[in-house]
Amino acid sequence: MAYTDFIAAIDLGSSHMVGMVGTKSPAGTLSIIAYEVENSDTCIRRGCVYNIKDTAGKIVRLIRKLENKLGGSRIAKVYVGVGGQSLRSVNHVVSRVLGSGMVTKEVLMELEQECRMYCPDKQDVLEVATPVYYLDNQPEMHPAGMTCSRIEAHYKLLVGRPSLRLAVTVNMSEHTKLDVAGIVVAPLALADLILTEQEKLDGCALIDFGAGVTSVTMYKGGSLAGLYVIPLGSHLITRDLMSLGMPEKEAERIKRTYGNAIWEKDKEQQMITIDQADGQHTGEVKLSDINMVVEARSREIIENLYARMEETGVVKEPGYSLVIAGNGAALKNMREALSERFKMDVRYASVRKNLIADGEMIANNPEYTTAAALLLKGTENCALYIAPEPVKPRVAEPKAEPKVEPKEEPVVVGIEEKPEELHEEPPVEKQVAASATAPKNHHSGAKKEVEKKKGKTWGLFDLFDKAVDRAAGKVDDILKEE
Repeated sequence: MAYTDFIAAIDLGSSHMVGMVGTKSPAGTLSIIAYEVENSDTCIRRGCVYNIKDTAGKIVRLIRKLENKLGGSRIAKVYVGVGGQSLRSVNHVVSRVLGSGMVTKEVLMELEQECRMYCPDKQDVLEVATPVYYLDNQPEMHPAGMTCSRIEAHYKLLVGRPSLRLAVTVNMSEHTKLDVAGIVVAPLALADLILTEQEKLDGCALIDFGAGVTSVTMYKGGSLAGLYVIPLGSHLITRDLMSLGMPEKEAERIKRTYGNAIWEKDKEQQMITIDQADGQHTGEVKLSDINMVVEARSREIIENLYARMEETGVVKEPGYSLVIAGNGAALKNMREALSERFKMDVRYASVRKNLIADGEMIANNPEYTTAAALLLKGTENCALYIAPEPVKPRVAEPKAEPKVEPKEEPVVVGIEEKPEELHEEPPVEKQVAASATAPKNHHSGAKKEVEKKKGKTWGLFDLFDKAVDRAAGKVDDILKEE
């Protein structure tokens, strides 16, 4: 089945990039059609593209894999998610003095236009979050139609280094020959997919533990309170375990299997078998050594998260909660370590209900959740439109005339007379002499005798007799004239 209307998105992760294609119903629910994964640890570091050519090649392979699942459809453009270490939120306030006027939609549009014209020093504005309005210093979520003497709009601008957008929109597009339908701030999209409106209103932070970076998106009173990306990820734990004398692939396996964010002292003497790089030799490492490395790096990440949330002012908020997502969140006792430090309720992320009609199990897989969130933000048709070929007028072919076979003339075979009816004729000289002396009606009499024989078929001798009679008649006429 070929698709003519769909949305395509790519999540540029530090360990892998995910491509996903889906369709949206008129109600906004998502149906996932196809998804593919490419390794990206050789071209993306801490959420930022550092090898454009290599990244472009992987994206092209990713697109080809997706197109093989679309029944012949082609992808013309994609949405790309960004979440590099330079991404963060900054505050910006725009105000108007209205006297005793009313807040209209035109006033709100003017405030937003002025905000979008603001360019922070050495920063690129990627997105503007929904603002919080203050009417005469009183917060108001929906100010249209209300009266005040002064209105202030407090915006959260999501900014990053200019190279973050440039690497995706210009350089990447030139190498992949694909248009970029839009740049999506991945942590914001992920929060909209996971956090409920009630959680945003009560106060909640979404922490996404990635391989290269860890992002925290905070909400308070229903609005964005802050967004930060910490350049520390779960891949650092893998690198720390490699210091114990194991290859990277084995260190990743040990982390997932035995790693613990809280040191368990009762298992200090337990030995863990590890495989060496050559695949033929094995070794042993104390579980206490593994836990010491894993816990130390986990604590470092948690402390950085705490500092960012404390700076925003949400740590002491009563009823505030945490939601954790990403592959790093699967580390043993990570939820317990966060709850112990923040003194908050912590739950694992799950996709909100009624957002995904088909493929909810895929979206709940931490590897694909961000890609599904990017699809939900897409609005443009990403399918390649191929104009139909013009229909050529059909020229009527000349009808072939039926071949007429020449008819063979029937062969008439003379029927010979019976022997007794055949008469021997005298020579021509004698007939001429006889005709000279014969009476005039001799020829006509002979003709009458012939006519009497109706129904008789002319033979060869009959034709000869007729010719002789005609000759005799002509001789008579000549003699008369003389």
